[in-house]
Amino acid sequence: MKKKLTGTVTSSKRDKTLRVEVARRFRHQRYGKIVSGRTVCQVHDEENVANEGDLVEIEESRPLSKTKRWTLLQVLVATQSVQ
Repeated sequence: MKKKLTGTVTSSKRDKTLRVEVARRFRHQRYGKIVSGRTVCQVHDEENVANEGDLVEIEESRPLSKTKRWTLLQVLVATQSVQ
């Protein structure tokens, strides 16, 4: 079973590659306080569909390059691009 995560695209400047931040909240192990953290994933986007600010669903995959380990499944919420 492959992992699936939901995150926000923070950079789509590279060809077929996205930078996605996955936000998470967890309880601190010692102090018990709720802490927010983030995980940054490099995601393969074959058709260059997603843009910055989009909410996307990603899936774990085989290593595609030195840093890319995820592929884009779908764009959940697309943002309006201003030009």
